[in-house]
Amino acid sequence: MPVRIALPKGRLLAQTASLLEKAGWRLGDYDSSLRNYRLKSALFPDLQIKVFQEKDIPVQVAIGNYDLGICGLDWIEELSAKYAAASIIRIKDLDYGHGTLWMAGAQADGPDCLETLRKQDDPVRIASEYPNIAEAFALQQRLRRFSVYPVWGASEAYPPESATLSLVTGNGDAAPVSNGLTPITRVLNYSAFLIANRRSWEQADLSAVLHTLEGILPEPEPATNPVAVPHKATATFPTGKAAAEVVRIALPDGHQQKPAVAVLQAAGIEINDYPSATGNRRPTVRLDGVVAKVIRPQDMPMQVANGNFDLALTGRDWLADHLAQFPASGVRLLADLGFARVRIVAVVHQNVPADSIYALRQYCSGKNAPLRVASEYVNLADRYARENHLGMYRIIPTWGATEAFLPEDADLLIENTETGSTIVRHNLKIIDTLFESTGCLIGAGGKASRLKQSRMDGIAEMLSKAVRAVK
Repeated sequence: MPVRIALPKGRLLAQTASLLEKAGWRLGDYDSSLRNYRLKSALFPDLQIKVFQEKDIPVQVAIGNYDLGICGLDWIEELSAKYAAASIIRIKDLDYGHGTLWMAGAQADGPDCLETLRKQDDPVRIASEYPNIAEAFALQQRLRRFSVYPVWGASEAYPPESATLSLVTGNGDAAPVSNGLTPITRVLNYSAFLIANRRSWEQADLSAVLHTLEGILPEPEPATNPVAVPHKATATFPTGKAAAEVVRIALPDGHQQKPAVAVLQAAGIEINDYPSATGNRRPTVRLDGVVAKVIRPQDMPMQVANGNFDLALTGRDWLADHLAQFPASGVRLLADLGFARVRIVAVVHQNVPADSIYALRQYCSGKNAPLRVASEYVNLADRYARENHLGMYRIIPTWGATEAFLPEDADLLIENTETGSTIVRHNLKIIDTLFESTGCLIGAGGKASRLKQSRMDGIAEMLSKAVRAVK
């Protein structure tokens, strides 16, 4: 059976490509313009190589879909912290992609040391995209009471209003000193690792592949000295009585920033330092009684439901995914803003003899194994498979690059697409459209003072009018 290896996208791609080039693999298309997730090696024609988001690789290797993988130790530890018996062998530290996980608190009114945290009677709230490492840290430090808030990213934005601590990354040995945070303790040093599935390591012949990597590891990266980065002071969310009248709004980071800015400007809502060249996540809103914070759109419905924000600009896809998990949630759509228009679709490989959900149902009835459904929208995917009676199925959570999973590692994708061109390029086809998603304003029902409710209604009306004017 051919050796299967999972390689990373993103931050490790360039250095991994350089390492494998020195090893003589001659992959060709493994570069920043990556368009195909299946690679061919001139040195190993039979080697099955696929490119994944880094976070997915330890899981894929652990369950045996791949014999070897390259990813950061941080994601290996995140899996191992919850599944200590995960079938992963750490073969070699590749000595690049260095970073550090730090537990940090707010510079103002935050805990200053571990002893303060241990003595704290109130729950210690930890925001992290590494929830398993965060929980292991809290248990190891014997915190009296704690809760972990899993987020998709931007965890540094949550202290002090929505969390006590944030588990954040630093470059090399440098402690994070921006975003209003102060480091409390180092949790993990990490770098890129070559890993193997335990059974493959014990039973498969991996020697030819591993031999090419001996003696060609890159020179150690130079040590990084902590650099004092000037921190631009920004206003924090008000607390106590002052908070009762203030509207807290969450704004999106990433690729949704540009269309969000356009609709805000069209509504006459001026926001300073958004997007921010310095990484500031607390821009200033030129509206009385309104404060803003920049977080991931994926996290917004849950954050609004928890009461950390009153309003948020996110996508209808993430609202629908939230409501699929929590049908009784008080979060609701306040205004359709029309930007970031995509379709949420069901996708299969071109070779699957199905062009509709009904044909897929017939196809599934003849399978002797559970249907594997991969998606970032875990709750939507679960509901879709259940409501369409697709028989036995298994949901595979992903963190992007979902097209890479078909057909070897999944049978069905629940995915978003703007034009469908990426789906066609990967030899896939759409068999169903769940719904169309656009950017939207969301909020939660609840008690609010007359002034605060008036402010929220005013923002919703300003945005709605701007959208109607554009149409």
